[in-house]
Amino acid sequence: MFGKKIQVDPSLVRNLAELLNETGLTEIEVQSGTQRVRVSRGATAIAAAAAPVAAAPAPANRPAAVEASEVNFNNHPGAITSPMVGTAYRSPEPGARPFVDVGDSVKIGQTLLIVEAMKTMNAIPATKAGKVTHVLIDDGQPVEFGQPLVVVE
Repeated sequence: MFGKKIQVDPSLVRNLAELLNETGLTEIEVQSGTQRVRVSRGATAIAAAAAPVAAAPAPANRPAAVEASEVNFNNHPGAITSPMVGTAYRSPEPGARPFVDVGDSVKIGQTLLIVEAMKTMNAIPATKAGKVTHVLIDDGQPVEFGQPLVVVE
């Protein structure tokens, strides 16, 4: 296989790369017959030792979550949104301490949570420094592209 040269249509690669940008995915793979093309872009990934089996129960006292359900954070300037469709996890592994909680101070680039998409764990970093005022998701919750996850003010 290494000695055999395969002709790949450059426009296919460009189209796949554009699809990555449009959807926020970090990797895409297509196969037609024996030809397989994978396009990926650099992303911070966290290797998971074991896939989370069940979501941890939500804490009983979550005033920020109750307040968050009453407010629309879609256009909030401090909202950190999901760059992809996937499953959000608040901690690096089941049972571990969450990356951040309401009231924590964060720095730009600090991991707030991870979103699993296509069996890849993608770190979601803080895009601004400040205090976490709302965590809008529960551990193990499915999330959509553009959905607000955390608010940093």
